Amino acid sequence: MTDLLHLFSELVRLETELWNAVDARLRADHDLTLGRFETMQVISRRRPCRVNDVADELVITIGGASKVVDRVEAAGHCRRRDNPDDRRSSLIELTPAGRRMLAAATTTVEDELRNLIGSALPARALQQLSTTLSTLRQREG
Repeated sequence: MTDLLHLFSELVRLETELWNAVDARLRADHDLTLGRFETMQVISRRRPCRVNDVADELVITIGGASKVVDRVEAAGHCRRRDNPDDRRSSLIELTPAGRRMLAAATTTVEDELRNLIGSALPARALQQLSTTLSTLRQREG
């Protein structure tokens, strides 16, 4: 039987190593943190997008999501506007500068991930790993 504690440890350490490597590359190439990059990805995908949507998708607290959106906004990469359907929330959208930054940063992240993961496993193994991780996340969600 697989040692689940060992598997857990390997997954956690791998996530930390990947996060640190991609974050370092984004900081060096774009002066952008991985947390802000991921937030910008959510804003780009979700239309309309609220802070609550960012929190849900990134599996963080609403307070944490609000703080990271504040930082993205302060950098000029997104803006908030009134939500016509709910006075208690605002809608978030990327600015033109934010869309340009996200496009450039996405290329960097994809390149770094190809180096870190894509070069280590054949395409079929990567697909199987992706499917397995998605299955586990859905089961726990």
